[in-house]
Amino acid sequence: MKKLTQPALLLALGITVSTAAIMPRSTDMFFSNSSLESTTAADSTKKDSLDYPKFKDLPLKPEREVKFTTQEGTWMSVDVSPDGKTIAFDLMGDIYTIPMEGGKATPITSGIAYETHPRYSPDGKKILFTSDRAGNDNLWYIDMEKKDTVQVTKDKNGDVPGAHWTPDGDYIVVSKGRRISKLWMYHVDGGGGIQLNENPASMKTIDPFVSPDGKKVYFSWRTGSWNYNATLPQYQIGTYDFDKGKITSITSRYGSAFTPTLSKDGNWMVYGSRWQEKTGLVIRNMQTGDEKWLAYPVQRDEQESIAPQGVLPAMAFTPDSKFVIASYGGKLWKLPVDGSAATEIPFEADVKLAMGPRLYFNYSIKDTTHKLATQIRDAVPSPDGKKLAFTALNRLYVMDYPNGNPKRVTKNEFTEAMPTWSPDGTQLAFVTWEEKNGGSLYKASLAGNGSITKISSENALYSSPSWGPNNRIVVFKAPNRVQIEAEGPFVNGSEAEMIWIPAAGGPARKIADAG
Repeated sequence: MKKLTQPALLLALGITVSTAAIMPRSTDMFFSNSSLESTTAADSTKKDSLDYPKFKDLPLKPEREVKFTTQEGTWMSVDVSPDGKTIAFDLMGDIYTIPMEGGKATPITSGIAYETHPRYSPDGKKILFTSDRAGNDNLWYIDMEKKDTVQVTKDKNGDVPGAHWTPDGDYIVVSKGRRISKLWMYHVDGGGGIQLNENPASMKTIDPFVSPDGKKVYFSWRTGSWNYNATLPQYQIGTYDFDKGKITSITSRYGSAFTPTLSKDGNWMVYGSRWQEKTGLVIRNMQTGDEKWLAYPVQRDEQESIAPQGVLPAMAFTPDSKFVIASYGGKLWKLPVDGSAATEIPFEADVKLAMGPRLYFNYSIKDTTHKLATQIRDAVPSPDGKKLAFTALNRLYVMDYPNGNPKRVTKNEFTEAMPTWSPDGTQLAFVTWEEKNGGSLYKASLAGNGSITKISSENALYSSPSWGPNNRIVVFKAPNRVQIEAEGPFVNGSEAEMIWIPAAGGPARKIADAG
């Protein structure tokens, strides 16, 4: 194999513009009305009965197992054997196969290792897959003839969000890396591999798929690994030209484009995209460039995450290029490229999940009438410095300072906060909040038997009271709505106003707008 040249910097993307009809069709035709079924069984803890492969590089050893039978699955990557007779798919970290028409699933891998993304070799004699059995995600394949498992990549960290065979079966193109994955090519017999796209350094390339003629690699790409509060588009589909070492972006969809999958005859490409809040599958005629929705909706994509398992589960065409096999809605589906109704491929899998030891943490819980508070708020000393008022667990307390015992000021069962002392130190004003009525301003007399008085006449959001001269209490007041509609622990004070209320109660007087 000749050495591949590095691509030039990706300067002008979007050379080929998608011409799909933007709006997908009705969803009714894509999902059957059949109910999802699953049967669960109890967890087994009989350690002596566990018979699983031993992976010396995994820190956890199987000590338990959970068994159940299911007819559904989540995030299942699929592939079709070259003769079109068998489907391989992953389910909860193991690889299974079923006949094309559906039926009982046969496990191909088992054990505590997490294994995904099966891909048949072009001759059908090997199944490529991702596994962490060596202590980190790496690429492996099962030689079905030799009954042997071979490790292809040997990385100590990073993800492997997909891989694909070259048409001759001699090489494997894999996406791997830590956050910003890159494309690499390995010979099936091993070696150190060669990186295909070192630059641009910030370009993430995942979901590789080698074209049927072996001239290009199709992939999902984006700039950077991921980001919070992502806005569309996040991904587009690109190609890497083996001869020229050149990268080209071939989509420009606002809803993004990802997980490209090509037909065996090279006439069709199916990929995922988002329309409004849902994800669907788009099919492109590679001869004319025309596009249409093939299935909508399918399942949520992984655009907002790092996508360590790809942006969508892997799909595959049948060898005659007339159908796409994909998973969504918990099921496996056979989608005709002509756009007619999808057909469910039923399966039933007897799942045996190997699990590590149970985690038990023994925490002592004191059965006492009092609990030590680990946080107090709004602590304010009295004018003479001999007492301290504060809140703990949203209740108001007063104590002799510094070594007194805290005592509740009221018997209220709602939030009390922000106490302020009267100038003579005999009274406290504080604000409250109830879910039903909202906020109020209260006064507590600490002399004698004490008394609690509500001095605000209007339910509102009160905050930061201050007991001023002439027995006037200055406080901020805003509509209850400001607190109710707040998105976090803080409120927007732009609608508040500064007022004062007589300590004896009475109408509020406005001082100024606080905003």
